[in-house]
Amino acid sequence: MKILANDGIDAAGKQALESAGHEVLTQTVPQSELVAYMNDQGVTGLLVRSATTVRQDIIDACPQLKFVGRGGVGIDNIDAAYAKEKGVVVFNTPASSSISVAELVMSMMMAASRFLYKAGADMPVKGSAEFASLKKAYSKGVELRGKNLVIIGFGRIGQALASYAMGCGMIVRAVDRSDKGPVPVVVSLNGMEVTVPVEIITMQEALATADYISLHVPKQSNGSAVIGSEELTQVKKGVVLINTSRGGVIEEEALLQALNSGHVGMACLDVFVNEPTPSADLLSHPKVIATPHIGASTAEAQERIGLEIAENVAKIVS
Repeated sequence: MKILANDGIDAAGKQALESAGHEVLTQTVPQSELVAYMNDQGVTGLLVRSATTVRQDIIDACPQLKFVGRGGVGIDNIDAAYAKEKGVVVFNTPASSSISVAELVMSMMMAASRFLYKAGADMPVKGSAEFASLKKAYSKGVELRGKNLVIIGFGRIGQALASYAMGCGMIVRAVDRSDKGPVPVVVSLNGMEVTVPVEIITMQEALATADYISLHVPKQSNGSAVIGSEELTQVKKGVVLINTSRGGVIEEEALLQALNSGHVGMACLDVFVNEPTPSADLLSHPKVIATPHIGASTAEAQERIGLEIAENVAKIVS
């Protein structure tokens, strides 16, 4: 098959596909030129991440297309139901990036709790002349151990985060639509594994008690926010909100208001509405730690994603 990896693919995944006899194209084709390019090149398989959108127009205009693969967890940038109607296979790689996203969340919580994002920016500029005042300004951090972390959405990524957080001594509970009761999570400790149950609680209890809230949910089908203005009035004062899932699951304007009022202590955001041109007000807010959608962007995760893609393609052509 001729496969276009329009948003890139790790070298290990590309090699695995080519070893199976497929031709892999790695050009980044603009969205507006995608149909013409795929038809001209005879592309029968399309691989994307989050940058490329595959809607009905592309599916209809490329009748030779046999599959669309998403390197990542969500598939909200693909019209999966319509593709299925047309006999186009859609797959993603949900198992590959859990560790990377969980580690980013842990990094964000640590940076927020000890003002690392501010100190890191101030020290090169003011460290020599204002060392004492900076020391005083950033000496009121808090420890993660003993703090309440609520994870909203308790799939693979949420459970990976729970494992890390419990290893740091945090008290972890979760909100999950399956409402399936305590969920056993494996915590790795110096080469040993311990299974710890994580309690599933209601959203109302989560908002009222959490010191940190991390969201791991897909984009909602109706476009609504999981945490909007109403929910933000219910959160514990000073809470830290972390979103590494999808832009829009936290209502951004309401979040800005809650940050400005001081009701929300900090927000750590890897995803945004209107990517790749997110709100400048949000990015520049002094109580926001922002990263450019890098949750799954580690060398290890990208290698696992590439190899998982190759395994999925092998199943399709077998």
